[in-house]
Amino acid sequence: MAKAGYAVRTSSAVALSAGNAKTALMVICPAQFGVDLKKFRVSFDGTTATAVPALIELVTSTNATNSTPGTNNTSETGNIVQLYGRSITTGFTAFSASTSEPTVLTVVEGFLLTPTGGTLFYDFPLGDTPDTAVSTGIGLRINAPAVVNVRASMTFERC
Repeated sequence: MAKAGYAVRTSSAVALSAGNAKTALMVICPAQFGVDLKKFRVSFDGTTATAVPALIELVTSTNATNSTPGTNNTSETGNIVQLYGRSITTGFTAFSASTSEPTVLTVVEGFLLTPTGGTLFYDFPLGDTPDTAVSTGIGLRINAPAVVNVRASMTFERC
């Protein structure tokens, strides 16, 4: 099958409240194909040197509730860009800055990163990329102990 790659990013900084988990960015698959996540980026704008690290979680979602772009979140569907492959209608949708968390979320991986200007560039090794089923989502949920802003992006292929 010919590959087609896409990227999506938060259109603005996502404000995190102290101690409250928030889905910063989520890609939702259509009924025809899933997502094969290739890489993601997370960066904070914190300036306090003693800030406690934030928990970043890579999650999947069943999209049972609170997963419609623009409802209890910011629609990022217009920010999905095709990077390579045959040009077709993407079919994907995306959102950021959830004010009400989507369900049902399953944590794939979790790690800590300093919010003091912390930046993470992570490219999954070839053959180790997480993927999703059709009509589901994959995203980044972040819980920072202090008020801070975050930006995020994901690069993915159809699978």
